[in-house]
Amino acid sequence: MSMEQVRVGRALLGVSDKSGLAEFARVLVRHGIELISTGGTKAALESAGVPVKAVEEFTGFPEMLDGRVKTLHPKIHGGILARRADANHRRQMEEHNLQPIDLVVVNFYPFEATVAKAGVTRDDAIENIDIGGPTLVRAAAKNYEDVAVVVDPADYRKIAEELESNGGSVSAATRWRLARKAFARVAAYDAAIANWLGTHADDGEPAILGETFNLSLEREQSLRYGENPHQEGALYGNFLKIAEQLHGRELSFNNVVDISSAVNLMLEFRGEQRAVVAILKHNTPCGVGIGTTLKEAWDKAFATDPDSPFGGIIISNRPWDLEFARTVNELFTEVLIGPDYAPDVLEFLRKNKNRRVMRYHPDAVPRDELDLKKVVGGLLVQTPDLAIENPREGKVVTKRRPSETEYRALEFGIKVCKHIKSNAIAFVLEDRTLGVGGGATSRIDPVYAAREKAARLHVSLEGSVLASEALFPMPDGPTLAAEAGATAIAQPGGSIRDAAVIEAADKYGLAMVFTGVRHFRH
Repeated sequence: MSMEQVRVGRALLGVSDKSGLAEFARVLVRHGIELISTGGTKAALESAGVPVKAVEEFTGFPEMLDGRVKTLHPKIHGGILARRADANHRRQMEEHNLQPIDLVVVNFYPFEATVAKAGVTRDDAIENIDIGGPTLVRAAAKNYEDVAVVVDPADYRKIAEELESNGGSVSAATRWRLARKAFARVAAYDAAIANWLGTHADDGEPAILGETFNLSLEREQSLRYGENPHQEGALYGNFLKIAEQLHGRELSFNNVVDISSAVNLMLEFRGEQRAVVAILKHNTPCGVGIGTTLKEAWDKAFATDPDSPFGGIIISNRPWDLEFARTVNELFTEVLIGPDYAPDVLEFLRKNKNRRVMRYHPDAVPRDELDLKKVVGGLLVQTPDLAIENPREGKVVTKRRPSETEYRALEFGIKVCKHIKSNAIAFVLEDRTLGVGGGATSRIDPVYAAREKAARLHVSLEGSVLASEALFPMPDGPTLAAEAGATAIAQPGGSIRDAAVIEAADKYGLAMVFTGVRHFRH
């Protein structure tokens, strides 16, 4: 069992990130703690007027090999790893004149920041692989019963407060917490190194997907359960820095999935000056509208499918106003998402205690983040689907070219279709969805489904255009679209029956564009 309190008598400090260091070091000195340090850290402390002993003075051995060897010495690691309650360890410490080190404050060479720079060389990357730092951290974390280890400047304040309240001691609970955090940081650091090296297997151009793929993510939030109540669930990573919860019940597993889908859909409309509103249900858009106001955009999105928004997700591209909030409030919804809310709007929305209100930060979304999918025994990894093709740049394969209005509608439809489960189609105008279909096992069933739902809801498809995320393998696709009232189609093309598909489109006077880009979403 670890001792409840460990009185800190000596601390080793060696950091690349020196933020908050001097203030923290002054607290240590005030409690009579001897500081030992290396190179740049020692210089920073001395310039701040903090008394510090050089590591080489402590070990009696000089720093060498251009700074590659500083702390790799028995007097350092013996002082960290010795178990204070072990009589044999105490005897060996006395025999070899080892002095205990009770606190290790270390953060690593900035490898991740180095390799993120454009044009970084292999030599630069290798030289920024920290050896001594992770070794110190692992040693201190292993001996957490007697040593506290700090790898994050954000912890300085809490440790300082604990030292102040406990007379220079650190509790067992804190040491154990810090040790877990330390090992997680070492794992993340090593993962970053292995991943980068794995993309540089030879002297050619670096690969995007390397020989290894390591993940090291901190748990952000425990969830009540997973996809179903009998499953456990937790959220890892930086999701809550992108989608910040402002109000409501805790997020569920399915809420997180839906919010992620909603944010990715809305990112398709970055730069759109008009208001955009999207409604999603079960990870799928069921209506998207564009208007001069959020209320107008909502009305268009809602008219696509008035049934599905119940218990759904609503997201906008601009801050919510009170008119929009009052309209949405008439409907039961799970999650509301906006880039911001006026104070009176947030006060109004908070009256419903169960509904989640989220603020998303579009600029915080890592657009180059790899896409992951769990499979039995492994993980599929791919680059993200960031293609946003302009149908005007596609190949017009029919006798009639799309009009400018049709082109605008096709562009809107493609953006929406990317985020519908395949096989996916969308009947749209340039500012609204009219009917969507997806998640079917055939290419034609979604067209039937969208037509039938539109008819049931008395939504006219006359004058619409049809966007499809994948090719039409048979002429029945454009035939059904034309019969429903569509005038133009955008699809990737590439079927062995393209000629028959084009012939059908021409028969009905459709304009059809082959984009050459598929957006399959399994």
